[in-house]
Amino acid sequence: MKLDRLWLHDFRNYESADLALPPGLTVVRGDNGEGKTSLLEGIGYLATLASFRGVPNEALVREGATQAVVRGEGERNGRQLLVEAEIAPGGRGRVAVNKQRLRRSSDLLDALRISVFAPDDLELVKGGPSARRRYLDDTLVALSPKHEATRRDLDRILRQRTALLRQSGGRLTPEIATTLDVWDSKLVAAGEALADARAALVADLEPALAKAYADLSPTRGAVTAGYDAPWRATGLAAALAEARDDELRRGVCLVGPHRDDLTLRINAMPARTHASQGEQRSMALALRLAAHRLVADTLDDVPILLLDDVFSELDPDRTDNLLHHLPPGQAVLTTAGPLPAGAAPEQLVTVTGGRLAVT
Repeated sequence: MKLDRLWLHDFRNYESADLALPPGLTVVRGDNGEGKTSLLEGIGYLATLASFRGVPNEALVREGATQAVVRGEGERNGRQLLVEAEIAPGGRGRVAVNKQRLRRSSDLLDALRISVFAPDDLELVKGGPSARRRYLDDTLVALSPKHEATRRDLDRILRQRTALLRQSGGRLTPEIATTLDVWDSKLVAAGEALADARAALVADLEPALAKAYADLSPTRGAVTAGYDAPWRATGLAAALAEARDDELRRGVCLVGPHRDDLTLRINAMPARTHASQGEQRSMALALRLAAHRLVADTLDDVPILLLDDVFSELDPDRTDNLLHHLPPGQAVLTTAGPLPAGAAPEQLVTVTGGRLAVT
């Protein structure tokens, strides 16, 4: 998979931009606030119809414009690819692949895949479990779009079941019990399916994660990962039955994959609480690189790798190691500082006030 050309119109601070992309490494350089990350956002939007920075679509439209347009032209599996997206503030945008309009963002997975590392990814290691669950689920969806349906079903079931628990007021009437049994059955089916998929994914990811971390920090210790879901020992149905009284009293769903976690350890110690800042940064980047490699190997289709401000997150040794071990395929990397000595990009792009200069 590769993206040959990117067009932006009224996107972020870009009034108009046209950038050809080589098949290897492109480095985008510029001061903070000039539009480096926005360029990556444009590529990311073509793959997900969302900003990887988590901002609403309205923020992607240049101030004073009525809509933004992002267009990408490339190739996948030997076939030409054209992805076009319109972003309208306050309304639904449109997206088309090879002139065929799509209705769901998950349909884009068959068109364009990306892997993104951003400074906020440090939360994957030092933050709460929700970021790590999202990382696992996003990786599952990248491997197979069918997991998106499972994730949506689980979210819907949890919302309905939580509403029922709150409605009960802590009292298990016959009507509440009957309805709760129905939602428990649905939660068991969807929850165990997602947890099984996550656990299998973690088993597949662990060797790739260990290698990615060792590539970045070869002398900094052994890495292990696990899927922490205590309820799986007895099964979700039994765990829900045991937790029912407490759930009714508190009005929340206390057991299930929405409470699980991805455990990360360095030298058998929890990375969240015992790793240094440098080790946590290396672990966060290794998580993204491991998922990237797993998707590429499993699907025989290499995602586009987007690395936002990655050098600021790494010391010189880890920076050199990253450049030496960059996975094959197309990559776009941003930096606000000078290029490290080991950097040899196919293309260098300088961004100034939403304008691009290619060298």
